[in-house]
Amino acid sequence: MSAKKSAEVLIGGKVYTLSGYEEEDYLQKVAAYINNKIAEFNSMDELRTYPADMKATLVELNIADDYFKAKALVEKYESDMEQKDKELYDLKHDLISDQVRVEALEEQVRNLENEKKDLLLAKAKLEASLEDALLGSLDVADDASNF
Repeated sequence: MSAKKSAEVLIGGKVYTLSGYEEEDYLQKVAAYINNKIAEFNSMDELRTYPADMKATLVELNIADDYFKAKALVEKYESDMEQKDKELYDLKHDLISDQVRVEALEEQVRNLENEKKDLLLAKAKLEASLEDALLGSLDVADDASNF
């Protein structure tokens, strides 16, 4: 665990010492965000006459609103990411299933090609045997006609 750190920040014209495990740059960034919200409210003419505690409450409400909107956006992105992960899983599953089917079809093609070769060889042997038989019967017929 990292060491606790402290940083002096200026918020609303007052110096505060903040302590935490974050770096000083981060703490200054948080203070700058709050100062920007305060300046945003101070620039609104209709709010100038409001008491300081009411302005502070409005700033707090505005910061809480920003927080909840950001949190809702993060939840939406996380939900979208979960949906995309599920879609990716489904696509990977489909891809694997398709690869298995392709491999089975390739094996079937190889088997059919081997069977075709065997059939062509058997056909050639039968044709040769038939040719020999026909030539043999012609030779016998020629021999018989010579008598």
